[in-house]
Amino acid sequence: MFTGIITGVGRIVAVRDLGSSAQHGKRLSIQTPPGYLDDVGCGDSIALNGACMTVTTFDAAANRFDVDISAESLDKTAGLAAAGSINLEKALRAHERLDGHIVSGHVDGIGTVTRFARVGESWELRIIAPPSLGRFLAYKGSITVNGVSLTVNRIEDSTQGTEVSINLIPHTVQNTALGTLAAGHKVNLEIDLIARYCERMLSYRSVG
Repeated sequence: MFTGIITGVGRIVAVRDLGSSAQHGKRLSIQTPPGYLDDVGCGDSIALNGACMTVTTFDAAANRFDVDISAESLDKTAGLAAAGSINLEKALRAHERLDGHIVSGHVDGIGTVTRFARVGESWELRIIAPPSLGRFLAYKGSITVNGVSLTVNRIEDSTQGTEVSINLIPHTVQNTALGTLAAGHKVNLEIDLIARYCERMLSYRSVG
């Protein structure tokens, strides 16, 4: 379980195939900020751009850890198959503050950035989400973009999907990898957990 509050910006520095077929996944090596792995052990969960992954090996002195990502996970996420900057969040501990919102680390869909531009002291980020996620998005509701907990400021439905507009303050741009986004980039989206359960309760019909 996570909060969507990024605890570090790392970088995928190596991507290695785990086999020769399309059914095989990849092994990622991630470089972290100094000291980031001081309280991390093998088997711990770290979210990479919002996707929960398991630490398989790590070297705290070198500030680097590895994860194995399956072909299925690669197919359902964006930004995890090549070198580049990445948002990191360690799993939530029970005694810690929930500063963002409840995030599971399971990507629900891939969105496409339609606009990323400065507006005053902040930035406007617009993303079009797949039609299947539209019913879960609401004005002033929560959405996770590449692992970052954000608030929806505007929504607009169309046949292509649902476009959400999000305001990013300078702190968010400076302390996450969202500042590298541009129109056309793909991003990982996770809907609000409460919305997921509400949809299930409202649509459930008892068999028999």
